[in-house]
Amino acid sequence: MAQLSPLLKQATPVVVDHGEGVYLYDTDGKRHLDFTAGIGVTSTGHCHPHVVSAAREQIGKLIHGQYTTVMHKPMLELTEKLGGVLPKGLNSLFYANSGSEAVEAALRLSRQATKRPNVIVFQGGFHGRTVAAATMTTSGTRFSAGISPLMSGVHVAPFPYAFHYGWDEETATKFALRELDYLFATVCAPNETAAFFIEPVLGEGGYVPANTEFLAGLRERADKHGILLVMDEIQTGFGRTGKFWGHDHFGVRPDIVLIAKGLASGFPISGIAASEELMAKALPGSQGGTYGGNAVACAAAIATLEVIQREGLVENAAERGRQLLEGVRVIADKSPSIGDVRGLGLLVGSEFTTPDGEPDTAKAQAAQKAASANGLLLLTCGAYMNVVRMVPPLVVNAEQVDDALRIWGDVVAGVE
Repeated sequence: MAQLSPLLKQATPVVVDHGEGVYLYDTDGKRHLDFTAGIGVTSTGHCHPHVVSAAREQIGKLIHGQYTTVMHKPMLELTEKLGGVLPKGLNSLFYANSGSEAVEAALRLSRQATKRPNVIVFQGGFHGRTVAAATMTTSGTRFSAGISPLMSGVHVAPFPYAFHYGWDEETATKFALRELDYLFATVCAPNETAAFFIEPVLGEGGYVPANTEFLAGLRERADKHGILLVMDEIQTGFGRTGKFWGHDHFGVRPDIVLIAKGLASGFPISGIAASEELMAKALPGSQGGTYGGNAVACAAAIATLEVIQREGLVENAAERGRQLLEGVRVIADKSPSIGDVRGLGLLVGSEFTTPDGEPDTAKAQAAQKAASANGLLLLTCGAYMNVVRMVPPLVVNAEQVDDALRIWGDVVAGVE
């Protein structure tokens, strides 16, 4: 009898029967408030009627039209719609299936376009599980352990994670930029560096936002040395942070943007966006794939963008995000177990620490499990898995945020 791999450990014991909006219903009929959103994927909530309708209609027309063999209308329409929301100048798109594939496509483009071998990533970043993407991931060793030798040419610089260093943000930012310059001087020459890859908010690394000074410093160095700035918006894009793109908070222009997760409300599609001039510098045959730009996924993505715009979900993410962050901070102020609360929009993390400031993994995991038992689905993240993260669908309303905060408050008080 076949069964799932024993390595696939579930964060919750829930077996889902169906989902609706911000709720999942298990096979026993119990309702769960889903503040995981499939790790930031179900942006319009579970089974939004407009997305369901678009996918159903497309299934009856064309399920798969391999896009280097034939072209199909949903992909052309999606490309046109994305042109209205992508950062200025990024007018050329390549579609794939997963975030890891998007990362690898951007890596390939960066190296081919610049004819340089090296890339720089930042401590705590998560970029995927395939070999190149795992090499670029520093949010935890579990993503790259046991598969060495890893890809060469990847170098790691600090991220301004102020709480980790025990500094204020200004000090952490100056340190991170100074260490980046030191990396240039000692390990990774600027004229051999193709790109910086960075998340506007560390995802698996602990829900740590970047800041304007740091990203402006990367842009300045990129322009000075002919390095490409690649924004990994896989988790932070499509309104998740309360602005359409995570980097919009910081006023910094990327050369390449990576997209996935919230783009299609649960259908697998990802991509990279760059200028047509930059994209044309990739080698012929370097982009392709069997399932990239799948017709049904494209139809769902079109519908998702329409819902985001019609229902004001970017603005809702900003408002509900403020409500959630403020509420979680009030709870943390009463708890000696939570050392830091941070986030942007509907990305909120609570970092659990011991009385002497060390990571408290056990308490974070106990809180996550207790929340699940009480009907609030959450996840952990961070290098030590001591950060409990909240990432609800963008359709979440004020009453549902209050419900989550009530459960969370009881949970935190109970694990003290």
